[in-house]
Amino acid sequence: MAEVVTASAVPTIAVSAVQVLALSCAGWWLGNQARRRVAALERLNVPGPILGGLVYALLLLALRDRVVNFQLDLGLRDLLQNAFFTTIGFGASLSLFRVGGPQVLLFFAVAAVGAVLQNGLGIGLAKALGLDPLLGIISGSVALTGGPATAAAFGKRFEEVYHVVGAQELGLASAMFGITMGGLLGGNIGHRLIRKHNLSPAQRKDQTLDALADMVHDQEAQETAHNTEPWLLHTVSLIALAMGAGSLVSAYLKSLGLEFPSYIGAMLVAGVLRNLDDRWRWFGVSERRMDEVGDTALAVFIVMALLSLQLWQLVHLALPLLILLMAQLVLVWLMCVYLSFPAMGRDYDSAVMAGGYCGFMLGTTANAMACMTVLTQKHGPAPRAFLIVPLVGASLIDFANALLITQMAGGVRALGW
Repeated sequence: MAEVVTASAVPTIAVSAVQVLALSCAGWWLGNQARRRVAALERLNVPGPILGGLVYALLLLALRDRVVNFQLDLGLRDLLQNAFFTTIGFGASLSLFRVGGPQVLLFFAVAAVGAVLQNGLGIGLAKALGLDPLLGIISGSVALTGGPATAAAFGKRFEEVYHVVGAQELGLASAMFGITMGGLLGGNIGHRLIRKHNLSPAQRKDQTLDALADMVHDQEAQETAHNTEPWLLHTVSLIALAMGAGSLVSAYLKSLGLEFPSYIGAMLVAGVLRNLDDRWRWFGVSERRMDEVGDTALAVFIVMALLSLQLWQLVHLALPLLILLMAQLVLVWLMCVYLSFPAMGRDYDSAVMAGGYCGFMLGTTANAMACMTVLTQKHGPAPRAFLIVPLVGASLIDFANALLITQMAGGVRALGW
């Protein structure tokens, strides 16, 4: 670290890209240690990287303009962000979606409708509070359905394209709130539905689910047999290939006047490569190993994004943001009970899926899985829920949400709001 001389009485320290990377990795470790040692954090399923990154953000806020300021080189942040979303694209297997049948499409539709409602509510409330309506989208499906990675990506884009000051900070703060509340509410919603309707695990054998489970098992076996190269190099090479080709796709979309985050092209290319591999096994894609690399990139990226938070920009938005987020909580609760549960069949699996729906509509797929695990440990297995929710929450909704955010934000600006 090298000190930069400024006219201010408070010195500024420049932190290089590799030093930011080191700090981010240390923050991941710090957050995981805090989660292991504090039982409440473990129960809420708050990710370790968010805890570590939040410690950094609060520390930098406390030091700013009092003791020392920091100038961070965030050159690796976008690379890690794009790598994570590329691994999401590699999870978009059409063969799995087809075997899942109408249930997957129906749950996907329920999630997409939920994202539209989140943004609609956010836009309306933001206007009523005298705020930029785009703040309603950022605290809506950007942060809640999308999670922290989408909040950071679109927050930066909203700042650059729509000149929304503090968009990234607001998005990440909303995402942290959503993850915490999603962990608190998801299991409770599912439990209440099960008790209210006197539901129990279905006894009949669902052949569609058996076929999907067998396909996943066979695919994992094929992945293990096919990948004889060093798996990390093989997986990273596939991600780099998709990112390189995806950058050309993103540039082409931009030339057409379509404004998407930089990761969209890489996600699309990754999806094409995955489905070519499903058909001809050309690339040896291992979904399990993609998830491992993706989780690693996401963990470091989240700490890095939080490390660069400018929390001082949120002071004047504290009360309006709280109002927006509390309204979103009520909306998600209503959608779980009156949209997701009845749409998916009003049976036991539907109740468990409603808990999972709350988890990823307020936070992440990891939240959804944690909420459903709590329910099945207490009430019994729900195989349909555990097959459908990850398929939608970990890949399909990310594609749809990016399109919805882009179109609704463009619509807001086109209306002159």
